[in-house]
Amino acid sequence: MKISTIVILVLAFLALVTIAQTVYVVDQTEVAIVLQLGRPTGHTKGPGLHAKIPFIQNVVFFDARLLEYDAKPAEILTLDKKNMVVDNYARWRITDPLLFYRTLRTVGRAHARLDDIIYAEVRVALGQYTLQEVVSGKRAAIMAEVTKKASTILSPYGLEVIDVRIKRTDLPPENAQAIYGRMRAERERQGKLYRSEGWEEMEKIKSGADKDRTVLLAEAEREAEVLRGAGDAASTAIWAAAIGKNPDFFAFTRSLEAYQKAMAQNTRIFLTPDSPFLKYMH
Repeated sequence: MKISTIVILVLAFLALVTIAQTVYVVDQTEVAIVLQLGRPTGHTKGPGLHAKIPFIQNVVFFDARLLEYDAKPAEILTLDKKNMVVDNYARWRITDPLLFYRTLRTVGRAHARLDDIIYAEVRVALGQYTLQEVVSGKRAAIMAEVTKKASTILSPYGLEVIDVRIKRTDLPPENAQAIYGRMRAERERQGKLYRSEGWEEMEKIKSGADKDRTVLLAEAEREAEVLRGAGDAASTAIWAAAIGKNPDFFAFTRSLEAYQKAMAQNTRIFLTPDSPFLKYMH
């Protein structure tokens, strides 16, 4: 009984191993190829349950989804001879697993091939445009051109490049300070220009205000002279009218004023007795 039980268990174990080696499952996100002694045996296997010859054949699985490759930042020289550090990435997929296995075999080798080809295409494409064009509206067109060329080159490897994009563009550290210095100098030059224009405008305003002030003062002085002349004329007319009414009284009052001014503070005056000045002193 013990020997028969052991035999049954051994046979069951061998049956399980045989089944495990015969049947395999391909996931919905994968494709597979069957290798016999290291060589592909046929077409690509899609999702589902499949069978193979145990111990002779083995299965290699590949991801059927879009894969992403993130490249290391690298320096690029633009058309206007400006260095810039470009950080790009690409989305790709395996379109022909058999061809991919024959040429590259692993995703790591695929990444190395993507790195070489995409970097070369990005460098060539960006070298045909200026720095301003790269960082402005032409970036999408440039990346579309790079995607198309890279996909064409990689098609013999069973790959398709879906999209190539630039994540970030920076200036090299050794060039950044020089460019920032030029930007600062340009801003300072612009500031001096604005200040000089402001001073010029201020001088124009001041000269205009001085001119208006001079004109206003001249007009005021003229009007004052006119009013002063009119006042003097009115005063003279009043004095003339007053004198005309009583000349003797006017002469008498004027003489008194003259006496008061001439004989103040112990003033000595030598006059003859018949002097007209002493007319009202007799």
